[in-house]
Amino acid sequence: MKKNYWIYPLIICIFSALIWFIIYKGEMLSQLRHSLPAEKIITPEQVAKAAPAEQEGFLSGLLHHAQLPISILLLQIIVVLSVARAFGWAARKIGQPAVVGEIIAGIVLGPSLLGLIAPDVMKSIFPTNTLSSLQFLSQIGLAFFMFIVGMELDIAKIKNKAHDAVVISHASIIIPFFLGVSLAYFIYEDFAPVGISFLAFSLFMGIAMSVTAFPVLARIVQERKLTGTPLGTLAITCAAADDVTAWCILAVVVAIAKAASIVSALLTIILAAVFVAAMLYVVQPWVGKRLRKYAHAKDAKKTIALAFFVLLGSAYVAEVIGIHALFGAFLAGVIMPQTGNFKSILTDKLEDVSVLMLLPIFFAFTGLRTQIGLLNEGHLWAVFGMIMLVAVGGKFAGSTLTAKAMGQNWTDAISIGALMNTRGLMELIVLNIGYDLGILSAQMFAMLVLMALATTFMTGPALDIVNYVTRKKSTVVLS
Repeated sequence: MKKNYWIYPLIICIFSALIWFIIYKGEMLSQLRHSLPAEKIITPEQVAKAAPAEQEGFLSGLLHHAQLPISILLLQIIVVLSVARAFGWAARKIGQPAVVGEIIAGIVLGPSLLGLIAPDVMKSIFPTNTLSSLQFLSQIGLAFFMFIVGMELDIAKIKNKAHDAVVISHASIIIPFFLGVSLAYFIYEDFAPVGISFLAFSLFMGIAMSVTAFPVLARIVQERKLTGTPLGTLAITCAAADDVTAWCILAVVVAIAKAASIVSALLTIILAAVFVAAMLYVVQPWVGKRLRKYAHAKDAKKTIALAFFVLLGSAYVAEVIGIHALFGAFLAGVIMPQTGNFKSILTDKLEDVSVLMLLPIFFAFTGLRTQIGLLNEGHLWAVFGMIMLVAVGGKFAGSTLTAKAMGQNWTDAISIGALMNTRGLMELIVLNIGYDLGILSAQMFAMLVLMALATTFMTGPALDIVNYVTRKKSTVVLS
């Protein structure tokens, strides 16, 4: 077939001529500027602001574009993800979960290290007026993550192991909670921000001592091939029951902290109870019915859309009530059905984005808030030592002794205590909520972040020591 190559230059020439004609006619419009009111005339100053590249040169234009909010945000994400990946890799190399390295990466990027050795670099990458964008992204990531955590809770397993798990998990909450409230009594005058009541401060210190990082614990159990073993199943069930209880208590604490009076706090708690009941007995059956219908029709898009709708709606209602959006996201995950491939579909959609991208941003934002340099006096480190003693003594010892009392052998009891002492990401979420509410001072926030990092770091070595001692005893017995 003959090809008409002449069509190409003809099209180019015709439309080029038309473009020139329109531009020519448009230039004639400038003659009308003399008749325009003064306020409608674009001044040279406005042109300079709108197009700095033309007015100040190419390099100035590049600098202007690099300082735009979207450019700064993209640079921050690139830096955060690069450093987080590097530290996560290093953490795995020394036998720690990647989250430990990512938490350290966040602290490294903040005033505790980068701001100390290169403050100008930190300010250029993380200007103070841009941190709200990072915070917004981190909150979205946390909402997705808490939704995944809620879905990973297997209520059936909790019911099957209810007796032992509930006793151990609740003992691992009430004992450190009591110790945290007791510690608050001695440090309230020196470390509570002005205007914060002892009730809010003490309750928050209690919950900060009581949290267990269920996602980190589950990954440690998986990495050590304990999944399906009696120890692994009991530990995960204890952590799940701990998380449900701790988040319910946190919702009450947040309601009390936000309320202007006891009456408003009670109203908030009542609304929260109604909200939870509605999610469990109204929304959950409706969601299950709709998802079964979509599954039968093999409509994955409607399945995902409904899940996102429930997630965002639950988070919105929880935030409006005053118990924090993250609790709503967590509850939305809990009511999702456990049957079929629905869980795996949602996890595949959300986990990569939230865990690999948005959570490192949360760690970086936490690190930018953490000022270890504020702990510049000996007595502050003594207080940190007290916090560590209360945190480890309450959680590790409380879980271990309770597990032993419930019939576990010492090896399994100590292993459960070590796993329940893992705080990790969940603790950082709680601490950021407290910092946003003004309950924690910058010094106390820094101490508690270090405590969360230290207790998470302890888990692996503690389990290694237990395994080493167990193997040594077995060798002695056999010999």
